[in-house]
Amino acid sequence: MNNKKTSLFVLAMILLVLSSCAPVKNVAYFQKLDASTDSLKMKKSAPGLYDVRIKPKDMLSITVVTSEPATSRMYNLVVPSLFDPVSPNSYSAIISQPSLQSYLVDNEGFIDFPLLGIISVLGLTPKELEATLQMKMASSFSKERPVITIRITNFAVNVLGEVARPGKFNTVNERMTIFEGLALAGDMTIYGRRDNVKVLRENTDGSKKYITVNLNDENIINSPAYYLEQNDVVYVEPNSSKSRSSSFGAAESFAISALSILISMISLAFNVLK
Repeated sequence: MNNKKTSLFVLAMILLVLSSCAPVKNVAYFQKLDASTDSLKMKKSAPGLYDVRIKPKDMLSITVVTSEPATSRMYNLVVPSLFDPVSPNSYSAIISQPSLQSYLVDNEGFIDFPLLGIISVLGLTPKELEATLQMKMASSFSKERPVITIRITNFAVNVLGEVARPGKFNTVNERMTIFEGLALAGDMTIYGRRDNVKVLRENTDGSKKYITVNLNDENIINSPAYYLEQNDVVYVEPNSSKSRSSSFGAAESFAISALSILISMISLAFNVLK
């Protein structure tokens, strides 16, 4: 009778331990992919190459270069250089290379550009803004079209929750997929829910929205959150195993593990010696 009770107790403890472990089906990505998946069909259904669009509070680096430096210099917002107090007519030796200032997009989506004045940039891609500025500057250059380079210097996303290294991550190429964001954060832990990732996004009008992403689904590539936008917040929710274990401290968890091992050894000894 005692052996039966002991065996039942050991079985219950084993079930408890197993229930606290994350099964493989809750850990793997792209679970619905199989050998019959048509990769060509997936490529056709997926969005094309991603281009970031300018939002309020973006910091824009805009550089204008031509073979007419005197003219192009007027369109470059350069940090004022310091003058040598000893020789007012010469630049200080401390500054050898002037640096360009960034343009802060205001809440209405405008920037104040030298000579051209107030320009609306809201919702434009950097390439579209480059074309707009080239058209506006065309009359200023007699030899050639100016080469304009635009970058969003503060493109960053935030990854929180059940990841190895939560934090804020910048990118210089103005493009980041949700998997790239998770990779920068050290990937999800085994306790993160792959099927219920939340992305908090701020629209150009200041409104906010949540997008739920299932990383187990092959159609993740069609999600509006597959490509992250600047200042997105990615939150990885803990699974039920983590939620249950959070009610126990480290000491309690160690004690339960040790107790289960001890009971298993006692049960084994009873079965050998009976």
